[in-house]
Amino acid sequence: MNLTLSVPSIGCASCIETIAKAIQSVDASAAVTGDVTTKSLDIESQLPEAKIRELIAIAGHKVS
Repeated sequence: MNLTLSVPSIGCASCIETIAKAIQSVDASAAVTGDVTTKSLDIESQLPEAKIRELIAIAGHKVS
């Protein structure tokens, strides 16, 4: 599944890296890229969207 999410709390590249690690801890083959300027993430993963949102929250961020 390809998914683009808005994550307003992204402030730097480290935020994106933290979220990517959280998602990849459950789906090692997931691809996560982000843009600090637009505060968005592009995610390719086999996980359902609800699980991805949960993992982002566990990483300390909120999807809008």
